[in-house]
Amino acid sequence: MSGILDGKRILITGVLMESSIAFHAAKLAQEQGAEIILTAFPRPTLTERIAKKLPKPTKVIELDVSNDEHLAGLEEKVRAELGGLDGLVHSIGFAPQDALGGNFLNTPFESVATAMHVSAFSLKSLTMACLPLIPEDTGGSVVGLTFDAQFAWPQYDWMGPTKAALEATSRYMARDLGKRNIRCNLVSAGPLGSMAAKSIPGFTELASVWDNRSPLAWDLADPEPTGRAIVALLSDWFPKTTGEIVHVDGGLHAVGA
Repeated sequence: MSGILDGKRILITGVLMESSIAFHAAKLAQEQGAEIILTAFPRPTLTERIAKKLPKPTKVIELDVSNDEHLAGLEEKVRAELGGLDGLVHSIGFAPQDALGGNFLNTPFESVATAMHVSAFSLKSLTMACLPLIPEDTGGSVVGLTFDAQFAWPQYDWMGPTKAALEATSRYMARDLGKRNIRCNLVSAGPLGSMAAKSIPGFTELASVWDNRSPLAWDLADPEPTGRAIVALLSDWFPKTTGEIVHVDGGLHAVGA
């Protein structure tokens, strides 16, 4: 039986642990027939170790998305491995500790700038670094990860505005890359016990909202539903969907109190 990503070549960022959303996206992508390549920063050796748990071996490239030299060298490395790309997954977010955990009003701009650069601007810079690899005739799919930026969340602080910037960036990229038949969409996931989540002070307070308000039972330890949405958006099953945010949050975004 063929998979929905048969013949696709996909670059995936953000595989840090087995609990990473990106790990589940990578696993499902391989199971659905894709060839993948992973990028990692700051510890590619950690990602190489986790990658051994994937169904098939895959190459890991060191990539700091805030480093222009890394971005400039990405095309050559990916081309040597896969020949080109049909899609990429942006699963990258970072904010310095003083930009999280209740310090919103006191965070210096330097920390905000770092968070914006790594978490939002990198969607554009990574995509542009990969653009020459994406076939002009068939196009491709860019999928990023957000955490619903419509609301102010406890403890999330400056990561909230960075996600709002990421969501706006995705819409503008959808506008400008549509002529190349490149779709750009985001998956808005509910809280998951990933490495990124554990770096947020008071994460359990934020996650507890789902226990009371989510229409569908939400499991903090199950990133697979989010991985499935990513794979679906990478596939040809959403050929005319771009600039969209698909919520995989148990439906919490749709209900009030």
